[in-house]
Amino acid sequence: MSDVVFFDIMRQGLWLAVMISAPLLGAALLAGVTVGLFQALTSVQEMTLTFVPKVLSMLVVFWVSMSFMSGALVEYFRAQIIPLVIGG
Repeated sequence: MSDVVFFDIMRQGLWLAVMISAPLLGAALLAGVTVGLFQALTSVQEMTLTFVPKVLSMLVVFWVSMSFMSGALVEYFRAQIIPLVIGG
């Protein structure tokens, strides 16, 4: 395997990791900003108030986007990794 092929597959794998993690990170960011705004407006400084909504929103987004994530990983392995393993 040449260096160009190796780096191209690594680049595609890193981009896939970004695409898969984007919905989860976006949900955590949105929940964090919302809770932070709520805490700033009401002066309620409770630690569980920041943690629980983030975890719940990430679980919901993970459950909703699980088919996209697994489909993207399967397609990446089917198109890129498996032919390299079979081809040597």
